[in-house]
Amino acid sequence: MTASHLLVPVPIPDRIAALIGSCIPAHIVEAEFDAECAAREVRSFRGPRLDIEDQADREEALSELARANKVLSAHHPRLAVRPGSSW
Repeated sequence: MTASHLLVPVPIPDRIAALIGSCIPAHIVEAEFDAECAAREVRSFRGPRLDIEDQADREEALSELARANKVLSAHHPRLAVRPGSSW
């Protein structure tokens, strides 16, 4: 039995990542990419005061994130991306 706090992250070689990616349906990979981009955009609109255009852009990014998360969650509930998470 291993303790999760003792595990060291190891980079995955590109060939292995490509093999893993080939097993995932294309629409899921696309939704994951869209969700990551939307989450990054949502994080960029942080601040105490956003003007009208920034608020509209943030709402659009949240909408895109929700749309991508719906696809990801239908595939597996733990794939959903949150704006504050690292992945």
